[in-house]
Order: sequence, then C-alpha cells, then structure tokens
Amino acid sequence: MNTTLISAAANATLAGGTSFPQIVAMLVEAGVESYHVDYLALQKSFHDGSGGVFTTPLSYEALPAVAEDFDAPALRANILDSQQKNQHYRDFSIRAMQAGVQGYIAFLRGRRVTYYGRQGDQHTEWFPGAKPQD
Repeated sequence: MNTTLISAAANATLAGGTSFPQIVAMLVEAGVESYHVDYLALQKSFHDGSGGVFTTPLSYEALPAVAEDFDAPALRANILDSQQKNQHYRDFSIRAMQAGVQGYIAFLRGRRVTYYGRQGDQHTEWFPGAKPQD
C-alpha cells in the first residue's frame, strides 16, 4: 500500500472539499481494498486485502458520543445529504454518531459501505451507480 497517498486521502477527507468518488479513486490507486472507520476509537484503518493495515486518526474535536440506539432513517438521510449536497465529513460524522453509528466498513472492490451500531444493527449502502447483486 502507498501510505503517503492514503495519508493524503485521509487528510483531504478531514479537510473537506474532496468528493467521496475522488477519495475512493485515491485509495484504490494506493492499493486499499477496504477501510474501517471506528467512531469509538476515533480512527480509520485501511486494508490491502493481503494483511497490510495502515491506521490514521479521526482527529475532530468535540464529537458527540455514539448514540445507544441505531436510527437507520436518520443515517440514510445523512448519506443522502452527503451524496447530494457534499456535506463536510465532520458534519457527516457527527450526524452518523448521533444516529447510533459506531463504525462502518467501506468495501471499495464491493462498492458498498456497511454501517453498524452498538447493538449490532447494520445498514448497507451501495456506492452511487453500483447495483446490488442478487
């Protein structure tokens, strides 16, 4: 994995202004197969599929606690706002945590993201334009 490119993508995400498709393209170029965002540990772990892992901090201050209950409709509204209005990742993270998202895994090759809550609830969201497989 190209950790320099991964760090650049992680920093661009935190800074805002770079779209999700642009970040995904950077991560794929860097050799990332999936990444895991952990809102309890405030970190992201990038995986290459061969055992390689690179971790970066989620360094926003004053984030809320992860809500105890998972609110899938609130999460879907948050995702839609990000897709249609390109909201800042900090705002996305705050709203996700308030909706009970403990973390999520973005499967770049699978073109989907699975969000999960503190009680094991989960929601899978396909990348825009991707088709669910039967």
